[in-house]
Amino acid sequence: MAEIASGSLMVFHSSHKATLHTWPVSSFPPNISSSRQKQSGQVRAMASPISAPKRETDPKKRIVITGMGLVSVLGNDVDTFYNKLLNGESGIRRIDRFDASDYPVQIAGQVPDFSADGFIDGNRYQNLDDCWKFCLFAAKTALQDANLSPQVLKTLDRSKMGAVMGSGAGGIKTLYNAVDALLKQDYSKVLTSYYPNNMGPALLAIETGFTGPIYSISTACASSNYCLYAAANHIIKGEAQVMVAGGTDSGVIPSGICGFMACKALSSRNDEPQKASRPWDKGRDGFVLSEGSGVLVMESLEHATKRGANIIAEYLGGAISSDAHHLTDPRSDGSGVASCISKSLKIAGVSPEEVNYVNAHATSTRVGDLAEVSAIKKVFKNQRELKMNGTKSMIGHAIGAAGALEAIATVKAIATGWLHPTINQYNLEPEVTIDTIPNGKIKHDVNVAISNSFGFGGHNSAVVFAPFTP
Repeated sequence: MAEIASGSLMVFHSSHKATLHTWPVSSFPPNISSSRQKQSGQVRAMASPISAPKRETDPKKRIVITGMGLVSVLGNDVDTFYNKLLNGESGIRRIDRFDASDYPVQIAGQVPDFSADGFIDGNRYQNLDDCWKFCLFAAKTALQDANLSPQVLKTLDRSKMGAVMGSGAGGIKTLYNAVDALLKQDYSKVLTSYYPNNMGPALLAIETGFTGPIYSISTACASSNYCLYAAANHIIKGEAQVMVAGGTDSGVIPSGICGFMACKALSSRNDEPQKASRPWDKGRDGFVLSEGSGVLVMESLEHATKRGANIIAEYLGGAISSDAHHLTDPRSDGSGVASCISKSLKIAGVSPEEVNYVNAHATSTRVGDLAEVSAIKKVFKNQRELKMNGTKSMIGHAIGAAGALEAIATVKAIATGWLHPTINQYNLEPEVTIDTIPNGKIKHDVNVAISNSFGFGGHNSAVVFAPFTP
């Protein structure tokens, strides 16, 4: 079966290209399959009289993405990461860092064979927590990708450069080891300087000479998006021209697993690790704890243009809000999330009809998945051409790093014209009538994309990206 649809063209842009599906109807879950059967054949675009809200035009305030870097369970460079996502590869496996054989949960996403050689001074930072090693590596590779080498940085105004990095737990391994050392009265091994959440951006500032805004944000699983939002605002206000923003976490340790187990938040599908994370599927039983770091270089269009930077995509805007409802559960009707998404579109100067891709938070939890779907359906009344996927189905939930890793996946979708699948889609909840791109990548020209992240405590966030047009 092949279906050619018109993306957001039917509402806005006559130049918008088609979406091509090349998988048999039988490979999709029933509710997606039936809707695609009804739409089979060619769907012609129709012009619409609706006009989009006005977007930012000031090159000092327009924000572009000029570099990206990451550490992930699927690899430590952006292209490898995204190609594996497109291929539907899972990075989830049994825990092998410590003995979890007696735990009810024995699976996680673990970064394999990480080496920061050439990016981090091993002698200087030999006791540095993995959380900050991941952060420094991702940030430096993002700067490299943006053609902002140490030599280039010395020629630029670093008082207009800064970093905002988020983390849910900070150097939690350092704290865990410190507690163990205290219990053993081995006080020399209590390395508290490497624990606080602000270590990532602070160390990056020391390494790069950035003297602009430097700080950390911790809003649990929404931390990365909060950082992207904050970094953008510094540029809009003229306080910075370049901001390095993202998130990092490395909490796959006994206390991390046990803590989320106590919340009854984790999947215990120990015999099938790669099938454990299954957003929106009726068989989902919780998220899979993971780790990593994701970093984006955000830059004013004026600054990027002056230095001849390669522009990957444009950041149009974002929003943050609070559910003010419950410590771990979102509002079941998705009203808080819907309000946040709507606010992000308003700030971005985007109509809901322009959006044709959502990278969903989609953690694989019973309440959260459906609350997010409810919110998306509230905002986007016509979901016929809307595509939605769950990156966590393959990489698990990297907590403070999750939003940045998913923002990178969103930008890569814009840059490549391919959307990665949501894997482990076997029996979707009936409420999920939006195309989740089940089990196989699709070709799709992104018009406007949003990436959602929500955190324990009711923290909501949504960021908006689009292809760059001069």
